[in-house]
Amino acid sequence: MTPLAITNNGMWGVALIIGLLAALIVAGLLVVLVRAVTDIDNSVRSLLDVAGKVAGNTANIPQLQATAPVLGQIVDEAVVQDGYMNALTDGYGGVPA
Repeated sequence: MTPLAITNNGMWGVALIIGLLAALIVAGLLVVLVRAVTDIDNSVRSLLDVAGKVAGNTANIPQLQATAPVLGQIVDEAVVQDGYMNALTDGYGGVPA
């Protein structure tokens, strides 16, 4: 009998040990996978909360298009108001304009 000779029962024992190790490795990898999925789920939940807030903050952006046509009127009115303010403050406090 050679030193490497293994009986039929010995081969079953080796196969069972290899199967047990493989099962433990798979179980460990499943635990890692479940933790990763849980972390991803938590990240997605927080991302959805933030996305809702961003959507609320940007909901009024289309209304800004209505501002462009009246910008010229706003500038014209600002020039008129500046003229009024200059007229009120010219010579105020004895300082010539």
